[in-house]
Parts: sequence; structure tokens; C-alpha cells
Amino acid sequence: MCRWISYIGNPIPLETLITEPENSLICQSLSAKMGVNPTNADGVGLGWYGRNNEPGVYHSVLPAWGDQNLREIAHQVESHLFLAHIRHSTGTPVQSTNCHPFRYANWLFVHNGLIRGFHKIHRELLLAIAPEYFPAIKGSTDSEIIFYLAKTFGLAKNPIEAMEKAIGFIEDVAKAHDIENPIQASFGISDGETLYAIRYSSEGDSRTLFHTADPETMKELMAKTPHADLFGSHAHAVVSEPLGDKLPGLWVPVEEATAITINKGELKTQSFTPKLP
Repeated sequence: MCRWISYIGNPIPLETLITEPENSLICQSLSAKMGVNPTNADGVGLGWYGRNNEPGVYHSVLPAWGDQNLREIAHQVESHLFLAHIRHSTGTPVQSTNCHPFRYANWLFVHNGLIRGFHKIHRELLLAIAPEYFPAIKGSTDSEIIFYLAKTFGLAKNPIEAMEKAIGFIEDVAKAHDIENPIQASFGISDGETLYAIRYSSEGDSRTLFHTADPETMKELMAKTPHADLFGSHAHAVVSEPLGDKLPGLWVPVEEATAITINKGELKTQSFTPKLP
């Protein structure tokens, strides 16, 4: 059920995390070790920040292991902040508009998980999105709906609180339709300056999520790669599953119902509690 990675720090080639590690995102597309489904072949996406305020995106319906364009972009593009996602559909079509990351202005958003009973409450959730965001909705996934609900509830002002309101609203609507445990998720979000990550599920048994312990340990992980010297003192990664297991202690599990904020090398955690908007 999807895998994603994110990075913030000094600019590095995207391939440093996407193709080079022992358990890279390419490997996870074929054989994820911690996902519900080992194969994630329903599309791939990249979102990265460069010289413009608005991030670049690449979406493809090809599986990551067979997408040569993905490898070319990852080899050529450098970024100080990027998110990458491989998709396992939970029922919506395999099409490029359903691939993550979703982008609006300077924001990027990825999701691993689902809204249970989405077909029953899709219309009600859609109608709660602010009218100004309707033209931006391109696909048919529950993930994109969550993103634009968060935009509606104030993502630009307070991302974590906006997500708490979005998830709280979805849970409230689902309850009215007798849908149990509607939310299963890990989220990655960025505005180009800060990286946010959330691990939460209604049943308290969320999909896995990890962050790097510290920048120095991350350098050790990449010590034998061609780009090891590019990592500075502010580098952090957040991933669905570890990119390797040769350095015990590098990957720190994110606790249940927890949100992470990373900016300028500082990583902060806080509880994540859904609430009604």
C-alpha cells in the first residue's frame, strides 16, 4: 500500500536516496519489506524544489523499476528538499493524475494508506473542499481529497493543525455512515522550506514510518556512495521503511499518532490528535 521517501538538507542528486541505497525506493517497488503489499507497481512520482518557488513534479504510471525516465531525472536533478512516492492503488484507476506527490502552489503532499469506505463518503468530503481549490483537483483518489481538505482548513497557516482538522472531519463523516476506523495513513508534506510527516490511523495501528536519527549517522549510511560528501550538517530523511539495515540506530520509528517537523536541521515531534474544524 504505497511507499514514500523524503529528504531535507544540502542539495543532493535525487538518485542518492531513490536508486543507490541497499533498500532504495526502486527496490521497494518490487519487494517492500514492511508494506501490506510487497509490490508497488501502480505508478511513481517525484516532487522537488529547485530555483523556483513552485516545485517540479514528475508522474508516471509505469512501475518504478521499469521507468527509465525516473532514473534519468534522479541522476540529473539535485535538490535540497524532495519527496518521492511509489503507488499501490486501493481501488482508484492507475493514471498519472492519481500519482503522488500532489502539488498546489508551493505545496507537495504524499500519502500511504486509505480512507475506508471512501466510495460512501466521497461526495460529502468533496463538497467540503473550498470552491477555490476545485479547479486544482485532477484525480480521483482519497489522498488528493485529504490534501485539499487540509488546504481548506488552513494548511498554509498551520500544517499540523490543518491536518488534524482534515482527519477529524473525515472521521466524523465516516462515523455518521457507520464506517469503522476510516483513516490509515502516513503523510509527507512540504512548503519548500519545512518538511512535515505524520503517522496516524483511526485504529491506532498505522503504516510504518521512520526518520533518520541525526545527520552524522545519515552520512555514514551513504559513506560508500558517490555522493557521500554532499551531505551537510542539516540532512534528514523520513521514509516508509529503512533504506538499509547495516547501521543499527540510524532509523528511528515514528511513534503512533505523531507529527514531525524538520527545518534547518532541527527535528521536532508532537502528538497528532484529530479534531473537528
